[in-house]
Amino acid sequence: MIESDKKIREQVCLEVINNPNSIFNFLSQEEKENLRDNMTCSFFKKGEFIYKEGEKPLGLISLKQGKVKIFKEGVGGREQIIRMAKPIGFIGYRALFAEENNIVSAIAIEDCVTCTVSYDMILKLIKTNPEISLSIIRSFAAELGFSNSRTVTLTQKHIRGRLAESLLFLRDTYGFEDDEKTIKVYLSREDIANLSNMTTSNAIRTLSTFAGEDVIAIDGRKIKILDKVKLDRISKLG
Repeated sequence: MIESDKKIREQVCLEVINNPNSIFNFLSQEEKENLRDNMTCSFFKKGEFIYKEGEKPLGLISLKQGKVKIFKEGVGGREQIIRMAKPIGFIGYRALFAEENNIVSAIAIEDCVTCTVSYDMILKLIKTNPEISLSIIRSFAAELGFSNSRTVTLTQKHIRGRLAESLLFLRDTYGFEDDEKTIKVYLSREDIANLSNMTTSNAIRTLSTFAGEDVIAIDGRKIKILDKVKLDRISKLG
C-alpha cells in the first residue's frame, strides 16, 4: 500500500473511532491508537457484497459511509430484507460474537466505506473495558426489539400496512432530502417488496394506490411522503 493510501485509511478509521455516536469514542488516546492499528478500511461500490451468507465473519464491521441492506435468501432465491444500515452503525456482529458463519448477506446499495476491527481486538477491549461491553449489549437489545416488532408486522399486517410501515422505517432510518419530503434512500421496487414481505407486483400496485390517494409521490426510485399523518394511520391500522 502506498503511503498516501495508508494515511487516508488511517484517517477514515480515526473518524469512525472519534465519531460522537461510536462506542469507541470514550476510549483513551492510547486505546484509540491501538484500535486504529487493528482496523482495516475497505471501499465498496454500489451493488457489491460486504459479506455473504455462509462466510466466516472477519471482525466487527462499522459502516463509515453509505447505505447497506442486510438480507437472507429464501425459497426460490427470493430475498427477505432483514434490516437496513446507516453510518455509524455496526453490521455482522451477531455471527461474530456467536462464533458462527453469517446467516445473512450485506450489500452496498450505494458506495460504502467500512472499517473492520479484528475479533481478537474486540475481545480484548470487552475484557478490559466494561463500557464497550455495555454498548454492545445495548446494540443487541435494540436489534432484538426491532426484529420482534418486524416479525409481528410482516406476519399480521395486510399489504397496505406493511408497505406503509416500510416507508416510515426508511424515513426514520435515512431521513429526508432538503425538501423534507423525499426519503433519502432510493430502492428498487423489488427491494421495497423484499423489505415489506410481498411480491414486487403487489409493491408496485400498492405504491401506485398510495400515489393515487396523494399519500406519496413517485419519481423513479424517489419516493416523496406527502401526507405523513395518513401514512402513519395506514401503518397502524395494518
